[in-house]
Amino acid sequence: MFVLDTPQRILIIRPSALGDVCRSVPLAAAIKAQWPEARISWLVNTPYADAVSAHPAIDEVIPFDRKGMGSSSVKLNPMPALRFMLDLRRRRFDITIDAQGLLRSGLFTLASAAPIRVGYADARELGWFGLNRKVRVPSQTHTVDKMLALLDPLGVSYDSPDMRLYTTEKAREAVCSDSDLISPYIAIAPTSLWPGKRWPIERFVELAERIKSIGRNIVILGAPGEVEQCKPLIEMQGVINRVGKTSVGEMMALIERAQLVVANDSAALHMAVGFNTPTVALFGPTDIDLVGPYQRAEDVIQHKTTTDVLDHKNESSGLAMMRRITVEDVWEMLSDTLQSGDSRFS
Repeated sequence: MFVLDTPQRILIIRPSALGDVCRSVPLAAAIKAQWPEARISWLVNTPYADAVSAHPAIDEVIPFDRKGMGSSSVKLNPMPALRFMLDLRRRRFDITIDAQGLLRSGLFTLASAAPIRVGYADARELGWFGLNRKVRVPSQTHTVDKMLALLDPLGVSYDSPDMRLYTTEKAREAVCSDSDLISPYIAIAPTSLWPGKRWPIERFVELAERIKSIGRNIVILGAPGEVEQCKPLIEMQGVINRVGKTSVGEMMALIERAQLVVANDSAALHMAVGFNTPTVALFGPTDIDLVGPYQRAEDVIQHKTTTDVLDHKNESSGLAMMRRITVEDVWEMLSDTLQSGDSRFS
């Protein structure tokens, strides 16, 4: 094992996806605990910067304009990408950790020219080519533990992973000044990028009606492109619609203040874990042992048979699994969670 005594500048590369960015923060927390004086930078897709910008272990966020650089590449203009990589090199990092494991992150890792460049030995798209410390992790390892294993070549301890997330002051102020928000409230995040991960929207509607019947306020969360997915829910009377109306930071602040979050396998769920907000997690065609809410399997509702293929890209199979989750299943867990009490709202 290689142990570096006094690294000064460390780069973590985890640009996306939003949920994965949120659950990668134990890397920064563990490094800062080991080397309090080290300056930790985080390379992240620009829209997701708020997910890590307020974290006390992270000294600098390096926003990566993926959309803009991609557009330039299509126009055969490599200069924005080259300037970005030259800037990484000028920063003179001592250690770079590629927690993404793809071609683009591999390029950034190589461009950083750090003497120590750590990543996955089996990174996809030849993403391992920029590494000089390759970590091989068993395939049946939860994604959080897999990322933490990247600290092994550095001798960094991570016995108790710190999953905590932090919101920016600006985001908290925006949420606190929202006159429509009345605490306590239950947040519902009914969307997912993959159709096979979505619980039927009509069941979310029925669940929301039950929540309203016990006098709880409801906030609906989602990204700008997910309005259509949520339409039957946001058209209900008496719900607070924030679909496409918040920044990532404001969405985090809403989840932080929620009494409980009901969500599919999505970024909102992993945010809730980072704030230790009670959750009801609805899972279909994904393996909770690998990608479920970290160390919170008891929050998951999933009806899996021995013949199910866990492939979130298989829409018909995924939807069949999601339909096995009944409104009664969700209501029972939600009710039990509320009855168990949450000191923040007692």
